[in-house]
Amino acid sequence: MKQQPQRTTKSDDEMTLEELKEELAYLRAENAVLKKLEELEQEKRRQTKKKRQ
Repeated sequence: MKQQPQRTTKSDDEMTLEELKEELAYLRAENAVLKKLEELEQEKRRQTKKKRQ
C-alpha cells in the first residue's frame, strides 16, 4: 500500500507538478473510501429500519 504523501506547508503555487499529482491521487482515493463508508452506513441504517417495521 502506498504511503500518504507528506503534508507540507507549501502553497499550491510552490508545489512541484509531481507533488500536486501525488496529492491529487491521495485525495481522490481518500474521497472514494469516504464515499464507500457513507454508502455502507446508509445501507446499515436501511437494514435496521426494515427490521424494526
